[in-house]
Amino acid sequence: MTAHRKPLGSLSVSPLSLGGNVFGWTADEPQSFAVLDAYVAGGGNFIDTADVYSAWAPGNKGGESETVLGNWLASRGNRDQVVVATKVGAHPDLKGLAPTTIKAAVDASLTRLRTDYIDLYYTHYDDESLAVSDFLPALDELVKAGKVREIAASNISAPRLEAALTFSAEENLARYVAVQPHYNLVSRDTYEGDLADTAARHGVAAVPYYALASGFLTGKYRPDSDVDSARSQKAAEYLSTDRGRKVLAALDTVAATHQAEHATVALAWLAAQPTVAAPIASARTVDQLPALMSAADLHLTQDDLTLLDEASA
Repeated sequence: MTAHRKPLGSLSVSPLSLGGNVFGWTADEPQSFAVLDAYVAGGGNFIDTADVYSAWAPGNKGGESETVLGNWLASRGNRDQVVVATKVGAHPDLKGLAPTTIKAAVDASLTRLRTDYIDLYYTHYDDESLAVSDFLPALDELVKAGKVREIAASNISAPRLEAALTFSAEENLARYVAVQPHYNLVSRDTYEGDLADTAARHGVAAVPYYALASGFLTGKYRPDSDVDSARSQKAAEYLSTDRGRKVLAALDTVAATHQAEHATVALAWLAAQPTVAAPIASARTVDQLPALMSAADLHLTQDDLTLLDEASA
């Protein structure tokens, strides 16, 4: 992966963010360490996790991913070389964005991450039971205290993003520098339109999650395939849609043209979209990484982009 960086407020991040949702879930600690080592060795510096990862897995309670990441940071002694993003608001014991919840959650995350600061702190889901004026001052306090460098919002609507940015400007508070939407070739509706327009107007970057649609956009899921993966049921759902089949055919064409992996093409398409700074993709094993990291070096032609756009429209 070419080592060019993208700005996120005061941060400088690699063009692919490594998703940490698998750490402590489908990848144990040694596997996770190997993936993290390979990602950094390949030029990556932007790691995404959340305090809730992976509470959904049997026997887990949330915080497992942060713990694995924290152990890796401590063992490698490279905290100042990586940009760590985590999230608040979805942990089973700390739901929502009440100021007391935010303050308790950030301290718990810092403990698990074994660090004294978080580079990028997302509100995991918008808490519409609160006005933005109720929780943005609490996030600003974290920045002023040095516990957080920049703030961002995942799963937020255009009106709430606009309201948050306006309030931060009026009150001279820390402002969201990024949004993390569900966005990929088979899921374009959530981000494109009002939310993308609002982000562009305010200079807010997008860091899309589900960039590979639970693995569907790797091309390994086919009508008669049987893939051993925790995400195979979700990925297979896309095969039942007209859009999914058209996108897969377009990916086949573009991947063959460039002699590239399907995942590489899907990520390169996403990276070429307005406002997108760094798609998020996770790897359970080291051998899954090259296809992800190659996306930064794949130049899609206008014909490639048009073919993919039309298939996914």
